[in-house]
Amino acid sequence: MKNFQNNSICRIFDIEYPVIQGGMVWCSGYKLASAVSNAGGLGLLGAGSMTPELLEEHIIKCKQSTEKPFGVNLPLIHRNAPALIEVILKQKVKIVFTSAGNPAQWTQVLKASGCKVVHVIANSRFAQKAADSGVDAIVAEGFEAGGHNGREETTTFSLLPIIRKVTDKPIIAAGGMYDGSSMLAAFALGASGIQLGSRFAVCEESSAHENFKKYVIDSEEGVTRLLMKRLIPVRLMLNSFAKQVVEAEASGASMKQLTDLLGSGRCKKGVFEGDLEEGELEIGQIAARINKMESAAEIVNNIVDTYFSELNRICG
Repeated sequence: MKNFQNNSICRIFDIEYPVIQGGMVWCSGYKLASAVSNAGGLGLLGAGSMTPELLEEHIIKCKQSTEKPFGVNLPLIHRNAPALIEVILKQKVKIVFTSAGNPAQWTQVLKASGCKVVHVIANSRFAQKAADSGVDAIVAEGFEAGGHNGREETTTFSLLPIIRKVTDKPIIAAGGMYDGSSMLAAFALGASGIQLGSRFAVCEESSAHENFKKYVIDSEEGVTRLLMKRLIPVRLMLNSFAKQVVEAEASGASMKQLTDLLGSGRCKKGVFEGDLEEGELEIGQIAARINKMESAAEIVNNIVDTYFSELNRICG
């Protein structure tokens, strides 16, 4: 029997499997979030690429598409964060994952409205801050992850036991997660759940452009790099834009020059509009393992099946 009835992450979110879909910008609309939730995991809407009006629309559509729990991922550095919080409270969203900011700013406000709150961190100092703010769980995101990342470059399997030492909050492992064997390994190091971005970013229900999905599926190992560490570290595929960043950083470009190079809308141009040369192509190192198009349900089911098959293999 494939169940996780004693799993803390499943209990906190009232979900069947401790599998969380990352709230990725330009990928995580209601179609993806509801598909993951319907499959037994936890789907997240990616508010980082949404206006307050668009977020409200996707929350309403997600409620119409699933009766199971889902949540919203909110980068706290978002210029419209207060307005997005208002939408979350108005729509009575029950699960919120925050990142890229001070968790103390909104955690208690959200919890007072009945939300379960999770914060994403990449080092022990911020894990302690998140725990002190009263979050219900912590996402420990390693260096392998796509998108915005920690400056420390600590890998997931190095980070997990470090975070486990500083808090007894349930931990969700992120960065390099792919299947049930990843989950089993993460559990052995102190996690109680896993969060996947890259594999869901290129699945059928993702709102990413088909050009981007195919580019990732066709990619091989070594195609990503953590760049813009002086601005906001982000893991990118090495296309024309990324190579410009590499050259600018190597030549000692100023913060203003890097900011001007980044401009605005780079991620939308790459991930959502499919410009594979001038767009910002955010994806994790695990892209090298992604070699086919799948549905969200197929991904969730594969994770659960491989988890128990590996567990049985190891236990003999």
